[in-house]
Amino acid sequence: MAKSKLIKANEKIAEGVVHGYQKIEEGVVGGYKKIEEGAVGGFDKIADKFVDHFLTKEGESVEEAKVRLAAEQEEREARRKAGLE
Repeated sequence: MAKSKLIKANEKIAEGVVHGYQKIEEGVVGGYKKIEEGAVGGFDKIADKFVDHFLTKEGESVEEAKVRLAAEQEEREARRKAGLE
């Protein structure tokens, strides 16, 4: 059975709307990802500078200081849960 002109026109419009929506969605998501990457990257730089300036011990790298601080935090939380603090 042949499709009517109305059905064909409706399908063409639907395809155009879906395509347009996908383009808008890609633009919005891409823009959000760029903003997020910039914000997270900026925060990481600031956090690394803070750790380097205030929390590293002599001869310790920023990464080593972060690992040490994370281990100390876990130890404090374990003590707190055990009721020692």
